[in-house]
Amino acid sequence: MPISVLVVDDQALVRAGFRALLGSDPEIDVVGEASNGAEAVDIARRTAPDVVLMDVRMPQMDGLEATRRILAEREATRVLILTTFDLDEYVYDGLQAGASGFVLKDIEPADLIQAVHVIARGEALLAPSVTRRLISEFASRRRGAPKVVPERVADLTEREREVLVLIARGMNNEEIAEELVISPATAKTHVSRIMSKLEARDRAQLVVIAYESGMVS
Repeated sequence: MPISVLVVDDQALVRAGFRALLGSDPEIDVVGEASNGAEAVDIARRTAPDVVLMDVRMPQMDGLEATRRILAEREATRVLILTTFDLDEYVYDGLQAGASGFVLKDIEPADLIQAVHVIARGEALLAPSVTRRLISEFASRRRGAPKVVPERVADLTEREREVLVLIARGMNNEEIAEELVISPATAKTHVSRIMSKLEARDRAQLVVIAYESGMVS
């Protein structure tokens, strides 16, 4: 089954470009387009896309509110947010809304196609510059705030806590394996167990939990 994608952007030319690009991959099926968040929610309700490529700044309803509403109705959908290089203040709020990843609007075509595949597999995707901004935003919001350690976090083993911290720093399974001198398969197993224990839908939610629990600062 091809990956069904909904493209959301207020500029018709941008939507057409993304549709043409994604449509060039036989494993991707663009099932709709929306010019604002309200349209996105309605079309997502009717088409149940696997992935939504979501702009943030749009009339009537922005991408963050649309993300919240779409995921409230269908948790299986993954949202990939389009952001501008180091200018988008919405990264933190996007993760809070349930987005699984962020890509820069100047992303290379092949990288965008790959990003859709990554998100559809249930993985998180954060561009390095976005990750740095996210960490900075978390730090500024958490500064002086009391640490809150959810009960589920307390159930993690010491090694799982180590892995969670590395996930929050933007490392993938291979990088985690190298850092902890374990096999990539073992790293993947740790990540899966952490997601299960914390009831997280993807790695993006693990990043939120790590910062909001005060494990990473």
